[in-house]
Amino acid sequence: MTVNGNLNGVADLELEDHPLSILDTDLYKLTMQQAILEHFPRATVSYKFTNRSKDMLFTRASVDLAQASILRLGKMSLTGPEHAWLSTTCPYFHPSYLSTLAQLRLNPAEQVKLSFLPLPQDPTRGRVELEISGMWWQTILYEVPVMAILSDAYFRTVDRDWTYDGQEEKAYEKATTLLSHGIAFSEFGTRRRRSYRSQKLVMHGLVRARDELEGKKPGMGKLSGTSNVHFAMMFGLTPVGTIAHEWTMGIAALHGYEHANSIALDLWEETYPTTPSNALHIGLTDTFSSDVFFRDFLADPARARRWRGLRQDSGSPEAYTRRAKEVYDQLGIDSREKVIIYSDGLDVPRCLELKTVAEEVGFIPAFGIGTSLTNDFVRVSDGKRSRPLNMVIKLHSIDGVPCVKISDEITKNTGDPEAVQVVKERLGLPVNGIVNGK
Repeated sequence: MTVNGNLNGVADLELEDHPLSILDTDLYKLTMQQAILEHFPRATVSYKFTNRSKDMLFTRASVDLAQASILRLGKMSLTGPEHAWLSTTCPYFHPSYLSTLAQLRLNPAEQVKLSFLPLPQDPTRGRVELEISGMWWQTILYEVPVMAILSDAYFRTVDRDWTYDGQEEKAYEKATTLLSHGIAFSEFGTRRRRSYRSQKLVMHGLVRARDELEGKKPGMGKLSGTSNVHFAMMFGLTPVGTIAHEWTMGIAALHGYEHANSIALDLWEETYPTTPSNALHIGLTDTFSSDVFFRDFLADPARARRWRGLRQDSGSPEAYTRRAKEVYDQLGIDSREKVIIYSDGLDVPRCLELKTVAEEVGFIPAFGIGTSLTNDFVRVSDGKRSRPLNMVIKLHSIDGVPCVKISDEITKNTGDPEAVQVVKERLGLPVNGIVNGK
């Protein structure tokens, strides 16, 4: 399928305009897949899509393009060079897992249902409905590429008022600022990138800044890596990642919510035992609010010592940093030896602010920067910001049981509203401003 015509400076684009790689995803999708194969190999799940940018409507042509691209995911397979690279670069992947990954072929025709819902007043424009369902260990690989496909299709066909001009240089300038201010950061922008090409241009800019600056002066920052495994292999970077909310969401639905965070951490350690670097031991705290996470964290001081740090992904990062400090102090752990990875809607100025906050409180700060790297464009027509899509795909159910997420932005919940209310009551979280009916 071809999108015809020059798109205001965006070259004519073929459906096959970038290489198809099963590694064109976030590392934690692969690390979670291995853990799921070990602990939940027969679990079945469903995921649902939400477009939070409700005024950014799709067209039938964009959905047709997305559908064709999604079907193309069925052609993905792990190549020999990719297999060898993972074996060397990611020693935490077991040979049996890599063999399973090499044999895997997704079936998007059966596992992904994409629908276009036209507006009554304008049938050429409308909303997208999308559901993914199947075995958890297989369908976990859809979220990141499907979100990237939807963004790509939208900006190829609906919003064409932009170009790639200056994208590499813009990324280079951002990285230069970050590195010169001593910031350690990783690129986290795959799922909401404007396109594969835009992310590749960004990677070129980041790596160029690293090559020019990293290690040249005392106190210089570091490009720690990228969450995209394909680009990590392409650019010789470290693939980086923590754990996604879906790991704890699924475990809570199956094992109960009261101590789901503890169970999730313990099962993770069974798959990924302690190592000198503990690269995979970063706790994501806001699946059911960080207050709930810290209850379980405080109950096991030895585990808190083993884990390298925490990831802050919603709510006030300043308040979170202070609360994390209190938790480590209660545990008798020196927070100056622990990392906080900030990853919630960051741009360069925010990273500079939060570095100061973390260091003043007493943490090692690190940053995962996504959309502001891979989808930072301006409109050709007026030079104003070209808005990226704000969308999510979240775990909806596991073995028929509804899944929910309750972030530190306490009104921002995911899942069936009745299930969210039940979970909040069970965990003692505010429901409409009231805790446990009081």
